[in-house]
Amino acid sequence: MSITKNILLDGISARVIETSRLRVNILERTADAPSTPPLRTVVFVHGNVSSALFWQETMLSLPADVRSIAVDLRGFGGSEALPVDATRGLSDFSDDVYATLQEIGVPSAHLVGWSMGGGVVMQYALDYPVLSLTLQAPVSPYGFGGTRLDGSRLTDDDAGCGGGGGNPDFIDRLRAGDTSADAPTSPRNVFRASYVAPGHIAEHEDNWVAAMNSTSTQPGNYPGNSVTSTSWPGFGAGDTGVLNTMAPGNFNVSRLIDLVEKPPILWVRGTADAIVSDASLFDLNHLGAIGAIPGWPGADVAPAQQMVSQTRAVLDAYAAAGGEVDEVVWEGVGHSPHLERPEDFRAALLRVMRHPRG
Repeated sequence: MSITKNILLDGISARVIETSRLRVNILERTADAPSTPPLRTVVFVHGNVSSALFWQETMLSLPADVRSIAVDLRGFGGSEALPVDATRGLSDFSDDVYATLQEIGVPSAHLVGWSMGGGVVMQYALDYPVLSLTLQAPVSPYGFGGTRLDGSRLTDDDAGCGGGGGNPDFIDRLRAGDTSADAPTSPRNVFRASYVAPGHIAEHEDNWVAAMNSTSTQPGNYPGNSVTSTSWPGFGAGDTGVLNTMAPGNFNVSRLIDLVEKPPILWVRGTADAIVSDASLFDLNHLGAIGAIPGWPGADVAPAQQMVSQTRAVLDAYAAAGGEVDEVVWEGVGHSPHLERPEDFRAALLRVMRHPRG
C-alpha cells in the first residue's frame, strides 16, 4: 500500500529508501536531525500483520534530541513485497533493516522490536552492531509453536507451525482491505481481541487497522506455504512466507547468550497477552488442548509452547553470561504495551537508551 497523509499523524513523514536488497518505506519525525548520533537514534521494527504506522505515537512522544525511525518490513506497509525466504528464519527481514540503515547513514542504533519484530532485532544483534535491544511481547527465541521448554522441536517437519496455520477468512479479509467489525476474523476485531487487552480503546484504531491491511498476501509473503505432515494437525512448515520464518526448524536465536559484546536488553510484556504467552491462543497445540481444534494427541506428543518461559530462560542465561536484562511486566496489558501503557513504555525505553553500554 502507499502511505497516505490520512494515516500519518502530524509530525510524521514517510519516504522510500532504495537499498541493495529492495525498496523500503520508513517513517521519521519531520523535526528530527539526520545528524543525530547513534547514541540517540532509535529504530522501531513492527510485528506480523502490522506496519511502521503502529509506532507513530511512541515516536512523537520521545525527547527532541532523539532520532526516531520506523521501518516497514518487506511485504508490509509501503515496502516492496518481495518473497520471504523462510529457510533463513527472520534473516531476510533483519538484513533488509541493516541495508536500510546503511543507506541512510546509521551505523548502529537502539533497536525496538515488537512480536515478530522482536525476533527480527534479536537476529539483527547476532549479525550486526546494536546499542541496545528492546523486546516488546517478542516471539520466543525458539520461534512460534512446536517446541518444548528447552527449545527442542516436537517433530522434524514442525507440525502445526508455519503457513498452514493462517486463518483463511482472515487472509481473505486482509486481501480485501476489510475495515468492518462484522466478523471475529475481521482485522478490526482481531486487533480488539488479540492486539490489545479486552476493553482497551485505541484512539487511532483506524490507522492500526490500515496498518494490518497493508500486509501483502501475495505468494511468498503472508502467510506462507505448508507441507503435508503425518503428525497432528496434518501440516508442517513450508519454506517461503512470513509464518514459516518463525517455525522452529528455521528460527533459533538462543545463541544470543554467546555474544561477546552483549547489548543491554529491555523485555516488556503484559500479563493479558493473547498472542505471546505460555497459553497462546495462536498456538495450535494450546488450541487443541482446550478443545478448539479436534484430534489433539495430548500433552506428551503436542504440548503447548511455553513462549514466555522460554524467553525468560534464554534471557536469564544471557544475564548469567554477563549481559544486562530488565524485565518489565504490566498487569492486565495485552500484546501492545506501547499502545496500552505509552508513558510507561517511553520511560522504560529511555532508561535502556541511557545504559552506559549504549
